[in-house]
Amino acid sequence: PMTWQGVTGTRFTVWAPNARGVRVVGDFTYWDGTATPMRSLGGTGVWELFLPGVGEGALYKFEITRPDGTHTLRADPMARQTEAPPANASIVHSSHHTWRDEAWLIHRAGRAVHSSPLSIYELHLPSWRPGLTYRQLAEQLPAYVADLGFTHVELMPVAEHPFGGSWGYQVTGFYAPTARLGTPDDFKFLIDALHRAGIGVLVDWVPAHFPKDDWALAEFDGRTLYEHEDPARAAHPDWGTLEFDYGRKEVRNFLVANAVYWCEEFHIDGLRVDAVASMLYLDYSREPGEWSPNANGGRENLDAVAFLQEMNATVYRRCPGVVTVAEESTAWDGVTRATHHVGPSGFGGLGFGLKWNMGWMHDSLEYMAKEPVHRKYHHHEMTFSMVYAYSENYVLPISHDEVVHGKRSLAAKMPGDWWQQRANHRAYLGYMWAHPGKQLLFMGQEFAQGAEWSEGHGPDWWLLDPSYSAEPDHRGVRDLVRDLNHTYAATPALWQRDTEPEGFAWIDGEASEDNVFAFLRYDADGGPLLAVSNFSPVVRHEYRLGVPNGFTVWHEALNTDATRYGGSGVSNP
Repeated sequence: PMTWQGVTGTRFTVWAPNARGVRVVGDFTYWDGTATPMRSLGGTGVWELFLPGVGEGALYKFEITRPDGTHTLRADPMARQTEAPPANASIVHSSHHTWRDEAWLIHRAGRAVHSSPLSIYELHLPSWRPGLTYRQLAEQLPAYVADLGFTHVELMPVAEHPFGGSWGYQVTGFYAPTARLGTPDDFKFLIDALHRAGIGVLVDWVPAHFPKDDWALAEFDGRTLYEHEDPARAAHPDWGTLEFDYGRKEVRNFLVANAVYWCEEFHIDGLRVDAVASMLYLDYSREPGEWSPNANGGRENLDAVAFLQEMNATVYRRCPGVVTVAEESTAWDGVTRATHHVGPSGFGGLGFGLKWNMGWMHDSLEYMAKEPVHRKYHHHEMTFSMVYAYSENYVLPISHDEVVHGKRSLAAKMPGDWWQQRANHRAYLGYMWAHPGKQLLFMGQEFAQGAEWSEGHGPDWWLLDPSYSAEPDHRGVRDLVRDLNHTYAATPALWQRDTEPEGFAWIDGEASEDNVFAFLRYDADGGPLLAVSNFSPVVRHEYRLGVPNGFTVWHEALNTDATRYGGSGVSNP
């Protein structure tokens, strides 16, 4: 919306370089574009039109005449607001939200992420408390997360998507928060409430692919535009979607600008970039003969590498205190290295701030799933992470992907009866919070939910109903998570030197027969924290460990076997 020569109305623009003509249609034209043709702005491929009298709330689309003369009706790729699915028209939007998070943004800009506490609660907004709007979530979510002591939330994708079962990972409205839960200003209200509660907000961002819906980006103006012109490069082999053409400057700019838009417009504190590996490799999920090598004869997608470097550099330059996080499942060299530092592979770093440690996640869950009597044969799966722990800046993720589609919930992965499952669950969380790297835990796992997550009904909150006989078991685990977060925040040794090898030392990494791991974490002043994990159901009294000289008294900061968490109460005060 704008005023032009004293006349109020709305200016529409769209990029459609292959179109023979474009018209604006909407509820203000009764969806007839006869009288509203757009003019072409020379060789830019951009079309524009100012319409007097059209204002906020108006529904619209673009009617595009393809090169072959046929017509297609498309939503605006740059729409700031959309109809709630399954409707898909774009909506003219102006923001009226007044931000009240200045103190948070100032604090964020002066905070060094790598040497600060970062403990993340991941959630799916539509199913955290099903039926709640953004504004209703703002009344409940900040208080819940703050009580548990998490420093950040990570929201599964909130950009508009037609199919709820994709959990938001198949985006059609890259610039619009999903209308399922309210307006863009309602979403800002939620972010504002979280910031004022002292909680940072990361969002999942999906530049790897987009769906083929015929009203969205696919062959937008009658030819390949956002997707690669080579059909083999365009089709995503796993998800039935299309990959972006990162080598086309307009497409790259559409995505880089989008990353900045979420950070600047919505005050987002971090972007967790989904499926980075699928972008980096030309042969990702493709058989021989189904892909072509790059100009150097390699399998790296050079356009995607350049895009990710540009995106990260631009976000870090323009948005002080924002962090970018890569979900990258291979051993790509330099995911969290600066873009101007060239590594042994010949590439500059990708420029991310943090990377999900998928190797630690798979190895440690594989170990935990074993019966304790067999764990001595898998001891290395728990120690191997320290071989490469400082090759990147890591987040330790127990994410939604690990508790869905037959993988079982975190508690249900554990062996033994219900008591043993909870004891394993608690011991594992203690190990995770003590291990170098930031923590991420998906909703429901903080109270040992037994069932897998389903976007249809969300977490099993009834497990925390005092009238339920096993409620103390679940509340005990939640109390542990709260105490883990509070102990973590109060103990600089657990985060101050997260990215420095000198901040860690094994005491005993070889006690495979005992299923025991013992290590030290050091703060910047050399103050130690001793972490000991006993992953067997055997109580070992007078267990001997060597500790550094010069400390006459050690006290137990936290014990996952405490009775208040549902444990047996064997302590070492």
